[in-house]
Amino acid sequence: MRELIYTGRWTAEWREAADPKVDGAGEAIVAPIAATTCDVDSQILAGRGFIEPPFAIGHECVAQVIDVGDEVTTVLPGDIVVVPWSISCGTCDRCRSGLHAHCANVPHMAMYGAPLGGSWGGLFSDLVKVPYADAMLVPLPQGLDPIAMASASDNWSLAWRLVAPHVSSRPDMSVLVIARGSIGLYVCDIARALGVGDVLYVDPDEGHRALAEQFGARTLAETAPIHQGFDFAVEATGRVDQLALAAQSLKPEGFCESAGNHFQPGELPLINMYLNSMTMRIGRDNVRSNIPAALELAATGKVDPRAVVSHVFDWEELPDQLTERHSKPVFVRNPDSGS
Repeated sequence: MRELIYTGRWTAEWREAADPKVDGAGEAIVAPIAATTCDVDSQILAGRGFIEPPFAIGHECVAQVIDVGDEVTTVLPGDIVVVPWSISCGTCDRCRSGLHAHCANVPHMAMYGAPLGGSWGGLFSDLVKVPYADAMLVPLPQGLDPIAMASASDNWSLAWRLVAPHVSSRPDMSVLVIARGSIGLYVCDIARALGVGDVLYVDPDEGHRALAEQFGARTLAETAPIHQGFDFAVEATGRVDQLALAAQSLKPEGFCESAGNHFQPGELPLINMYLNSMTMRIGRDNVRSNIPAALELAATGKVDPRAVVSHVFDWEELPDQLTERHSKPVFVRNPDSGS
């Protein structure tokens, strides 16, 4: 098989690798059929990551199950599934508490698409081993488009977690979204679907702003801190100065969610945050816990994640098109055919 290897700034290439095999009774082999870039992949491709290449890249995909071990009970060969970005066993104390990104039975930071916590490969590969199939794989509900849901492995489900628990019971909230990629756009779509009437989306990209407006948001290319302006803020830029902006734009006792991945150092206005009594959460998403609810919302038809997809390319175009700086490309091949 082939793996797509990130080799340096805006470069990637196919490299041959041994076909993965089912070696354990709980394992599965899957073939990605719709794979896309996470927002952090754009930073990695631009050379802003902290991991030296080369390594297999990609951690968002919908896949077809190819083979399963004897003890796998939740999926069968031929099933179409979402593959979570993080590796988790499903049985340790942390996994049972929903902390799948912090599984105690795998190395810290074990994940697809980056050589952290071991070498698990990337989801831009012809074949992928899933070590805990019953715990990790989530069947894609009938009627959902794999292209639209290619990001359910991470960004779509993360966006659900960033906003839905906060606004589901309080659609009267005022919401600030400061973003640079798909996560912020998904947040706007989800907020609209949940009845939020006041969303301000801040992004220098004109195309992103136009899409956010389709999702019912007001938009700005940039803004200064809007003191005591919003009940709730989401920062999804990977820039500390933008996180500081979000933190200074909250009403007293406001809440800020950050999607993280701030690879460069910076300063936060801690005294202002303290005086305003704000709460902030920043951390890796326990995505396996959130995928079912995020897919359930998608299945209602009240959201349009397909609108965020910028381009659809054939699988064979991966090495060339991945490095062309498209905002949310999806790479596809036909189920069963392997092409």
